[in-house]
Amino acid sequence: IVGVLTLYSMLKIWNEAFWKTPVMAAPAPEPTGSFKAQYAAIQKEIRPVIDQVCESQFFIGGPEVTACEEEVAAYSGCKYGIGMSSGTDALLCGMMALGIGPGDEVIVPSFTFFATGGCVARLGATPVFVDVDPDTFNTTAALIEPHLTERTKLIIPVHLFGQCADMSGIMALANKRGIPVMEDSAQSIGSTHHGKKACSMGLTGTLSFFPSKNLGCFGDGGMIVTNDKEYAERCTLMRNHGAQPKYYHKFVGGNFRLDALQAAIVRVKLRHLDNWSNGRRENAKRYDEMFAGSVVKTPKVLTENGSIYNQYVISVPKRDELKKHLTDEGVGTEIYYPLPLHVQECFAYLGGKKGQLPNCEKAANDVLAIPIFPELTASQQERIVATIRAFYGERA
Repeated sequence: IVGVLTLYSMLKIWNEAFWKTPVMAAPAPEPTGSFKAQYAAIQKEIRPVIDQVCESQFFIGGPEVTACEEEVAAYSGCKYGIGMSSGTDALLCGMMALGIGPGDEVIVPSFTFFATGGCVARLGATPVFVDVDPDTFNTTAALIEPHLTERTKLIIPVHLFGQCADMSGIMALANKRGIPVMEDSAQSIGSTHHGKKACSMGLTGTLSFFPSKNLGCFGDGGMIVTNDKEYAERCTLMRNHGAQPKYYHKFVGGNFRLDALQAAIVRVKLRHLDNWSNGRRENAKRYDEMFAGSVVKTPKVLTENGSIYNQYVISVPKRDELKKHLTDEGVGTEIYYPLPLHVQECFAYLGGKKGQLPNCEKAANDVLAIPIFPELTASQQERIVATIRAFYGERA
């Protein structure tokens, strides 16, 4: 009996580690399996840097934050990094530094995480929601241009699911109209467009270090990166209540600082990021091959882009029924995103209507993210694919 119970406990632990999505506070975790597998592989690197920060008692700013800013900026092809308390605060602070406010319009894809549009509204500006390409789920210059007006003060393309948006077209359009571009790269650090890194093509880019991201810390964290020195200096002031020197305030900013503990953890993980991204690409390639000929529509990565597959998002009929079936089978999944921003209740005052942005609405009905984390094994992928194909009456 003891042996049976021990075996049961071991199987239960294994199942939770590899198949169950961890329980976390909102926003919901991505279906990347257990974070414990990643931590186990780098624990011997992580623990000493945490101890060093604790021994230094330097928790706000300091050498760890400065080094993290320099390293992440360089990795992103930028000169300057400004550590932020979250990806959301990076968006908010970045827009504050541009003076975005009442009367201004900001272009935002409707199919994105809430923060992209929410931060615009928090500043009293108007988010102008645009549609996305049905294959990449990213917006394009052609979809943006009809929505530009004299009041458009910023364009925020989102590099969704690990792939860059149409930055060549968007930058050509933005430069022609004299409109700055802020790349929301919360899901796409290290992704490329014509060889250029995400965040390096517009005026600025924002990053998130939420734990489920490819480069995640042990809580909330983020960064603004840019090649514009003056803009970087303004963001640096904005993140600390606009103060320079202490207690003398040039602007009304906020408390958007990155903790030294989080910065130290990001620095360790950054050394592994390329290997992890390569692992995700290998898993994506395997999925693509195993889903070939299936009812499942797999992610499309444009030839000019290099994806990091922060998520592997499939489009399927009967999405909600499939999600429940996979949950019953112990496979973690997530829906990004079930309701586009233009039809969210909080944005009803903007007059958005169902049917207005059809590609966003179809994506919201069809998409499902399945596990893609680097530690995922080929046999686990085979089980996932077999479970999905069997749901539709297909052979794996």
